[in-house]
Formats: sequence, C-alpha cells, structure tokens
Amino acid sequence: MEEVVQDVVIVGAGISGLTTSLGLHRLGIRSLVLESSDTLRTYGFAFALWTNAWKALDAVGVSDILRHKHQHLTRLVSTSVVSGLPTAELSFDGGGHEVRRINRKVLIETLSNELPQGTIRCSSKVVHIQDSGFFKLLHLSDGTILRTKVLVGCDGVNSVVAKYLGFSKPSLVGRASIRGYVYCKEGHGFEPKFLQFFGNGVRFGVTPCDDHGVYWFFTYIPSPQEEGIGKDVAKMKRFVLSKLGNVSDEIRAVFEKTDSDKMIWSELKFRHPWELLRGNISKDTVCIAGDALHPMTPDIGQGGCLALEDAVVLARVLGEAFEGESSVCGAHGNGEGQIEEYERIVMGLKKYGKERRWRSIKVVSVAYLVGFVQQSDGVLISFLRDKLVPRFLAAFLLKMSDFDCGKLQ
Repeated sequence: MEEVVQDVVIVGAGISGLTTSLGLHRLGIRSLVLESSDTLRTYGFAFALWTNAWKALDAVGVSDILRHKHQHLTRLVSTSVVSGLPTAELSFDGGGHEVRRINRKVLIETLSNELPQGTIRCSSKVVHIQDSGFFKLLHLSDGTILRTKVLVGCDGVNSVVAKYLGFSKPSLVGRASIRGYVYCKEGHGFEPKFLQFFGNGVRFGVTPCDDHGVYWFFTYIPSPQEEGIGKDVAKMKRFVLSKLGNVSDEIRAVFEKTDSDKMIWSELKFRHPWELLRGNISKDTVCIAGDALHPMTPDIGQGGCLALEDAVVLARVLGEAFEGESSVCGAHGNGEGQIEEYERIVMGLKKYGKERRWRSIKVVSVAYLVGFVQQSDGVLISFLRDKLVPRFLAAFLLKMSDFDCGKLQ
C-alpha cells in the first residue's frame, strides 16, 4: 500500500479542477489533480463563456490562446418557434462585453498543456476520505493512499467530496437536454450570433464556435411517450427535428447534419439554493468548487463561467495561506509552523466559501427561473414570455456576467 504526501489534491480534472491547479501553479504552488477516467474527459462539445469567465481566464493567463481560436459573438437573437419571428435582440458590442462559444476539448487541452508534467493523474478514483490530524487521507481504488494538506472537490454533480461535506445529490428539475456539435468542412456560413428559439414547451439554440464548428442545444419537458429517448440516438434525432417548429432551412439543416456520435442526452439537475445557504462549502481543510458546488440548469449559460470564477478565488486564498512560513516538521509533525499553516488554510477556505456562497445562490436561482419561464406553456406565462419577457431576459444575461472575480494576487 503506497502513501504519498501532497500539499493540495484536487479531485476532478474538469474546468474548475484544471483552472484551480493552473492558478496555484502561477502562484508557485504544486498540486495533484486526480481524474477517475483513464483520459481527460472532453464530452459536452461546447459552452458559452461570458465576460466574467474571460476575466477569470485573463487571471490564469490563457485567455488570448482561446480568443484566437473562437469567434467573438456580436449579438443574441431570440425567436418564437410558433410565429417564426424574432422577439428580442441584444447587442454584445459596447460596455466591455465578451461572449464566445468555446469548444470544451480545446479549453481542457489548453489548461492541461499549461500545467507541469505529472500534475494530472488519471485512473485515480477516490473511494474514501479519512481525517488524519492536520491532513486528509484519500483512499484510491487502486490501493494508493494520498495524504494532503488541502482537499478540493471539483468532481462534478456526483461529487464524492461534496458528499463528505454533507451535501445531498443534486435535484432533478423535470427537464432534459440534448446537445450536439456539427463540423462543417467548407465553413458553416453563420454570422457570429447567439441564436435561441423557444415555444411549445421547448427551448433550443444554435451558435458558431469558430469558422467550422457549430454547437446546438435543445431542452424540453419529458413526457411518458419520450421515455428511453436518451438511449436511442436515432429516435432522439427524430424527436428533436419534430419539435423545431417554424425555423429556417438553414437552422433545421444543422440538426439534420449532426452525426449520431455528436449528440448527448442528459437530465437537468440543480442544487437547491437553500442547501447552498445552509451547507458547508468548506470544512476544515476541505472545499468544493464548480459543479460539485453549484450544479445548475444551462438556461443562462453560467455553469462553466462560475467554475472559472471559483478557481481563481480558490487559488488566490490558498496562495495567501501558503504564502506564510511553511511547516518544516514533515507530514507527521505537530510543530508550531504546521499549526499556523493549518489555521491559515482553514481561514482561507472559509473566506472562499463566504465569497462564493451568495454568488452561487444568485446564479443558480436565476438560471432555474429563466428556464421555467422560457419553457412553460401556461397562457399567462406564454403571453409574458412572448411579449414582455424576452428583452428583459436578454439584458439579464449580461447582468449576470457583470462580475469580476479579481486577480490571482
């Protein structure tokens, strides 16, 4: 049985985990990132990064690499699938706004390429977390035991670390999502716009990532007739095409051209705001970030953005904690220096939790409400959605992204 000592162990090599590790690396702090899969997972195809996310990427020094590979979206256009007419349009130009649809694989590879060799350890599934004085012991499925000063859970909606902190599993919201990606060898021909459509109980969108890639999403309220649709890709595709309503041939062609291996079905989940209010975002020298902390519906495109914010704030507080005189007593000592370092880490993680709690509650709540309004079919809500709400919601997307997580130092 092998026991290895680490300063910081991050569980999960997704967006929040890799960005936290990179932030720590920029501050001269070594971390170990554990990934349960045998390779880095890049499923999900793409997601929107709004202004707040770009400030976080600026902080860790990879924003320009990603900017050069993805189109700057200029506006959002909302259209009713019933009438086929636009209901709202919002320009992203001016006001310092920056919105791009990012290829997930490109982001994950960009972050991992900036980390020192050996930082990421794949095929490393955490099966048990144990207290051990000032340290935490992580028992892995292969028998390895890691002893760490700091444990960060970035292990997604089914987080082992969140469970250790007392959080329950995220709740289903009664909606499902289908996502897809199309590569157009000769170019897609779309303008750099975020196109979204809603009505008849569905909401979907089409957005270019770069000159060749187009990402789309489709959310709906499942009925008994659609049971098992997520396991049958052909049925899934037919279902989506049958629900597009009054859209242009150009939009319909995006869905028609999507290959079966470029579609993903999932049930939408979120963490109840009251659990975020009462729960332990940090406890002792353990904390959570990203989807492990605030799983949310995708309706305002802030899930990945908040994960990046989390990473910068977390790296900053840990940088401050390790900045003081570190322990020279070894992994098993109880010297004064080790006690002081432990106390700095605990206080730093409490500061992180305080900073991220209300931000998480606000964004999770807004995302849920926006999804409810945009997909409800009640007469009153449909009228408000079609006539009054679109402009308000479109502007609110920018409001949610008007946040600066700050620098690493």
